[in-house]
Order: sequence, then C-alpha cells, then structure tokens
Amino acid sequence: MAERRLWNPAALLSRVEQPSRYVDCEWNAVSPPDDGVRYRAVLAYPDVYDVGMANQAIQILYARLNAASGVACERVFVPWKDMATAMREAAVPLYALESFDPVREFDLLGITLPHELTYANVLELLDLAGIPLRAADRSEHDPIVVGGGPCAYNPEPIAAFFDAVLVGDGEDAVVEIVETHRRVRDEGGSREKAIHALASIPGVYVPSLGSRRVIRRAIVALAAHKTPTCPVVPYADVVHDRVTVEVLRGCARGCRFCQAGMIYRPVRERPADAIVHEAIRALRCTGYDEVSLTSLSTADHSQFADVVRRLGRRLHGTDVGISVPSLRADAITPEVARVLGGAKRTGLTIAPEAGTQRLRDVINKNITEEGLLDTIARAFSSGWRRVKLYFMIGLPTETDEDVIAISALVGRAVDAARDAVPPKERGSVRVAVSVSTFVPKAHTPFQWDAQPPLEEVIRRQELLKRHMPRKGVELSYHDAEASFLEAVLARGGREVADAIEVAWRHGARFDAWSEEFDLSVWMDAFAQCGVDAKAIANEAKDPFEPLPWSHISAGVSEAYLRAERARAYAGETTADCTMAGCTGCGVCGALGVANVIAGGSRG
Repeated sequence: MAERRLWNPAALLSRVEQPSRYVDCEWNAVSPPDDGVRYRAVLAYPDVYDVGMANQAIQILYARLNAASGVACERVFVPWKDMATAMREAAVPLYALESFDPVREFDLLGITLPHELTYANVLELLDLAGIPLRAADRSEHDPIVVGGGPCAYNPEPIAAFFDAVLVGDGEDAVVEIVETHRRVRDEGGSREKAIHALASIPGVYVPSLGSRRVIRRAIVALAAHKTPTCPVVPYADVVHDRVTVEVLRGCARGCRFCQAGMIYRPVRERPADAIVHEAIRALRCTGYDEVSLTSLSTADHSQFADVVRRLGRRLHGTDVGISVPSLRADAITPEVARVLGGAKRTGLTIAPEAGTQRLRDVINKNITEEGLLDTIARAFSSGWRRVKLYFMIGLPTETDEDVIAISALVGRAVDAARDAVPPKERGSVRVAVSVSTFVPKAHTPFQWDAQPPLEEVIRRQELLKRHMPRKGVELSYHDAEASFLEAVLARGGREVADAIEVAWRHGARFDAWSEEFDLSVWMDAFAQCGVDAKAIANEAKDPFEPLPWSHISAGVSEAYLRAERARAYAGETTADCTMAGCTGCGVCGALGVANVIAGGSRG
C-alpha cells in the first residue's frame, strides 16, 4: 500500500482520453475486505477496459473467486496508449481497479487469452506491472501467472510467458489453482514447488515441465454454476453493455473450421427455470435494459421458445429487451418474433459461411439456401429490417465460383427481405455482409490445412467486391494481413515466442485494432528471429505428424478429426449428435462428460 501513496491517480487521469477505464467503485464491484484475506488474485483481460468488461468469463471467475473463503479477487485491463505513456513517465505500476494496489503484489495473476492478436498486449500488461516477461526470470516475490481461454489449446507460442495454463472450463479449476498455490505457500514451499504442484490439477499445463499430455477440463452441468446475477456494471459503455446469461455451453453442429465447436463439446444446457430466474435477478441487480441469451448457438436450446415466452411474460410492460445472437428459421415463430421486438433494432445475425451448397457441405455447415432465405423472410415479415450475414473466404477446396456465389446469394437475400416487407418500407431494408478469412485452428478437422497466401486472399476479396450487389448491401472485410498474423500465431510453436517479444519491443500493441496494426513490425520480428511465418501459415501439414499442440487434448480424438477432414474433401456431411446420435468424436468418454439436454431429446 505504501507504493500507492506515492502517486496521485487524478494527475494521470486528467491526461487521458477515457479516465473511466482506470477508476474503481463501479456498481457491484467487490471491495477487498480489510482483514480475513489470505490470498489475493487479480484477473486480467489483454485489451482495454471497454472490451474486457464485456467478457463473460471475467465476470464468472471474478464472482467465483470472491465467493471462495479467504480469497479476494480484483480486475485489471491493458491501459490504452495514452495511459500507458503517462504511467511509464510517472513510474506508476499497473494497478488493480478495486484497491489500486500494484498487480505485482498479488499472489496470482490470471490472464484470459481470447484470441491470438492479444499476444503483444500480454507482454504490455506484464511490463507495465513490473513482472518479468519470461516465467524463467521471475522471483519468489512475483505472482504466479496463469493463462486460460481459447488460445490455451495451442499454448506453445506464449508458453515462455506463463507459469501455468489452464485448458478448459475454469469454474472449478480456478479455485483448485488458488487452493493449491495457497497450500504450498503457507507450508513454506518455494515458487517452483507451487508451480510444479499446479501440474497435478486436471487441465493445468505447466510449460516448464515440458510437453506433458494435458486433457481439457470440462464441467458436467451448467446448472451447478449459476450465472453471476450481480455482475459489475461499468461506468462507460462497453462492447456488449447488457446482462448476459449463458443458456448452453458447447455446440455439436460440427462446422469443420470452427475451433469453438470442437473445444467446448459436449453440449450442456442450462435449465429453463435457471435461465429465467438468473436473468430476472441480474436485471434487478444491474438496471440494464437488455438481456442477451448467449451461447455458440442459442436457438439450439431445447427449451428456447419456452425461455423466450417466459421471459417475455415476466418483462411485459417494461422497457427491457431480449436479444439473441442468431436464430434458425424455425425458431422465429410469431410469439418469438413479438417477444424479441427489441432485437429488431440491432438486426438478425446469420452465418451461411459459404456461397454454394458444395462448399457448405465441405465445411459441414448444415444450412441450405432455402433455409437461409426462409429465415430472412420470416424475420422481415415479423418486423426486422436489418440482417447481418457472415461469410468466410479461403476455405479448403474453395474456387472462384464459390467466392462469386457469395455475392449472388447476398442478392437473393436482399430480394427475400424486400419481398417480405410492405412496399413503402423496402427502402429501409439493409443487408450487412461481413467476410472473414479462414484461419486453420488447433483441434479442428482443418488444423492441417493451409491458409491461402496473403496475395491470394486479397485477390479473392477484390473478386467478391466486384460482384457484390451495391443497393442495400454494406460489405466489410476482416483485414487480410491481420488474418495472416493470426494464422502464424495460431499454428506456431515455442519458436514464435521470441518474435512476439521482439514485435512488442518494436511497438506492437492492440493488433486487433485495425488503426494500430502494422504487419511490417511482425514480419521484421519473424525475420530477426528466424521464423518462417509464411511456412507456418500457408503450408499444409501432414495429418499423421505431430503438431505443436499435439500434447494438448480437447477430448475430441485426432482419428475423428482426420476422418472429418476426409469427409470434407469427399463433400460428405456429419449430423449433429444431439439430434441424430453419437458420431464418434470421443469427447464424452475422454472427459467423462455427456450431452446434457435440459428439455429432453431434440430429435
């Protein structure tokens, strides 16, 4: 605490653009108790406050740790450039929001790893905190640094910067990590002994012990872990500024490019009673005017219509809206459309991913053009006036005809939307088209496939742009250069760590922000460190050779992934196991966790 008294936060905050990012006392924030705390943890998100505070995992783990006996948990985010400069000039260390105490004084620093373009920010966070970047350089006085999140499934590019990495669900594991570390510490054990003890926890990978096999951690049922019903309410607008309730975890639809669909299996639904109860409690505790029912595929919940109906009845007469990330055609019944009236303001989101049925079969996107157009017609006839369509280019086996077909499909979607609304409202119809680039990710059937070279990706983007309808269509692309870097960091091994550090030292920060991203900084770093970035991203791998992440298991067998890749190249689809029976992915047996369908069979 003495260090805190040496500086005046107001003097710094007057120099920055958004001071609300760096102050404490938000509604529902947990104030650290003055006594009785034997262990202090701080949870970090490697981006600015307004992005990190929208992350559901931070809110879940924050509530979980603060409920544990003798544990106090706080939050920290990466300061924007103006604040980082001010802190360095004033010799102010990165501090936790609740207490303003330096992060390096905590027992544990837990860092969420949401995507690869945050890797430079991880180093920025550590450096601002005064914690050595490399785990091997840390002393007994430094906190244990633990990572987790989607990027934990290939931790090797950032392994050098972490003492431990949690692979899988964190609700129970994070408490076990804290308890294990506290026990060893209280017994007088060294930092090294504590880190080695963490390796005995299921799902925890300790890089310093070598490439030991680690099987992902998975909770059995969501019902045993309530949604935080009093989440922290930010002072300022954040990316998703609303109550969020996770209605299910996992997805069994089996899109072959989708990492989330593989690493979060099996499907575990939250019961309808719990969803409604927790949503209402959270709304009362926060004052938000919107509740979002979140998951990888919310409308797949077996009790979806019942949940929407019951929430609509409870919220009738209020200004609170209900939003859903995406909807199936058969989910938009008249009652669902009426209750989801608030969602009409933001629009409907659908992800066809590909323009032809052939390519949709390759990627196992079991959606037809007829189903897509029917969804749009239902939505627009029910009051929606905007739809956002997600597509991907660069997928395995893609041809120019597949790319051009995206524009044709968009044109038919525009026609379907206009035909479903009264003539006088057709001018208000908008179709937003977002086009991302295929990035081969670990633990997917396409993990062995290559991303097309950067020049080829740009050519396909231009090809699509030339053929895209102009009227009523808003077209946007993911940055091709950023997608290339993402592929390098997603597929690389420990050799990439040096390049990450060099890139950060040469100014790489906030690479997910297009105005801040500079590929040349990264290419210079790769060259300086002898990393062949193009080979990592743009060359296919042998399906029977080890990959940098082969020692990490998401529970889905490699044999299944290879079989799915073969089916992809044969143009064959695989059914959703929650509707058509087991498809043999192996996850239930490997993890001892099965599909939990709250409302019974979906078939």
